[in-house]
Amino acid sequence: MVWLSDLTLDTGTTVVRPLKSVRDLGVHLDSELMMKTHISKVVSCCHHQIRRIRQVRRLVGQDVAQQLVSAYILSRLDYCDSLLSRLPRSTIRPLHECSGSSYHELVIA
Repeated sequence: MVWLSDLTLDTGTTVVRPLKSVRDLGVHLDSELMMKTHISKVVSCCHHQIRRIRQVRRLVGQDVAQQLVSAYILSRLDYCDSLLSRLPRSTIRPLHECSGSSYHELVIA
């Protein structure tokens, strides 16, 4: 069995070694194509934006809050979501929870 860490590409002047994940066009692809790194990064970024929106929530109106959530959170959740279509529910559950948190921030707060 060949391990990912055993694979290298020698170009003569440079040795290229594999990585556990890479980012291309804002999408993090892991070595197993399970998108766990991408999901983790998106959820982390969305939670950060939710905290920031919560700080200004009382200073702006409902319309502005909706625009902020749409611009910063929902657009990030929707970006390249077609890549996630065949993943198990347990893998994409954090994205659904993040979406619910953004809804809660708008409606309940």
